Amino acid sequence: MDSSKTAPSTEEFSVNGRTYRPPARPLAVICIDGCADEYLDASLARGRMPVLARLLASGAYRAMARGALPSFTNVNNSSIATGTPPSVHGISGNFFLDPESGEEVMMNSPSYLRCGTILAAAANAGRKVAMVTAKEKLRDILSHELEGIAFSAERADQAEESTHGISGVEELVGEPVPEIYSAAASLFVLKAGTALIECGKADFLYLSLTDYMQHKFRPEDSESLDFYADIDHELGRLLELGAIVGATADHGMNAKQTPTGEPKVIYLESLLRQELGDGVKVILPITDPYVLHHGALGSLACVHLPDSANAGAVISRLLELDGVTEAYERQVAAQKLELPADRIGDIVVLSGRDVVLGRTPEDHDLEAVKDGLRSHGGRYEEMVPFFLSEKISDEYSCRTGDLRNFDIFEFTSNGSQT
Repeated sequence: MDSSKTAPSTEEFSVNGRTYRPPARPLAVICIDGCADEYLDASLARGRMPVLARLLASGAYRAMARGALPSFTNVNNSSIATGTPPSVHGISGNFFLDPESGEEVMMNSPSYLRCGTILAAAANAGRKVAMVTAKEKLRDILSHELEGIAFSAERADQAEESTHGISGVEELVGEPVPEIYSAAASLFVLKAGTALIECGKADFLYLSLTDYMQHKFRPEDSESLDFYADIDHELGRLLELGAIVGATADHGMNAKQTPTGEPKVIYLESLLRQELGDGVKVILPITDPYVLHHGALGSLACVHLPDSANAGAVISRLLELDGVTEAYERQVAAQKLELPADRIGDIVVLSGRDVVLGRTPEDHDLEAVKDGLRSHGGRYEEMVPFFLSEKISDEYSCRTGDLRNFDIFEFTSNGSQT
């Protein structure tokens, strides 16, 4: 018998304190990067997502869930892939000040992970696992110890059997590698997922998109509506293959500008250095190689103080600023925001719905966001959609009081009525 056509394993497995009971069907979890619920509402209201509308009318589960803070990509994708908050998995941002080296570095290495992933555990339990991301920066973290397929749309042409578990991705999908700053990058991920199920190479998938479109366009813009219509089409293809689909987001998205369209920025490092001297360093965890759509400006920052500074006094000063909504010293932030205490600053600062935090004016190219700044990272992008393509079981309907986006794999594996 062709082994690629064997039924998916239903072997139960446990990881990070949760037990998963995957169905004898393909399972796909989608992270719709940057998907504030308003995007779904706008597209549904205009009839642009007929597949989703039909599912919801037939009883599919839709709710809002609380993501992890900071509401950034690496943090929340790591939470979704492990089923844990950052205090457990250790990823505190896209970028941080490494306390061991004293250097500012990207958190894109699996060496920063402090626990195993659901994907690796599923593969060990006999599932054919595939992890497809839009951005290459996520691939190494999410494929940690994974015996399966792992590649990014951004570098799909570089995938090899020995390093990625697959080659010939462009031929499989039927499309060339997409431009990362495009709708096509996300759609390539979904098309790859469908192709992997269809050819029998995968039956347990994590498909993580990119938020370029949400950074650039409002929910009601025609570009957004077209994009979500295309997502809906790919959802339909997954369902036609018998997949049970769960979807959530890593964070929402908000306009961060004045009514006239100027970016609304508080330059924390400039302000604090004027008052405390050059020993202050502000780290912006949103920082990554993809700054064209956000200018490295987000709504959460970590402040590293000189030894002589009084953290309590600095917090009081920060809370006087119009646009700063929360500021906590290290241990309070670690407890209140579920963060690893050794990978954040002396103070963690969050800003309002329409405000971002920067370092100095010289550190940010506002020309890159001159057409409008939409970004994320704080409390106002914490709530995200949570969707299951099936009716939810009675057992899991009782567990929705404080739903987290990183519950999505458990709900998709265990929470269906069927």
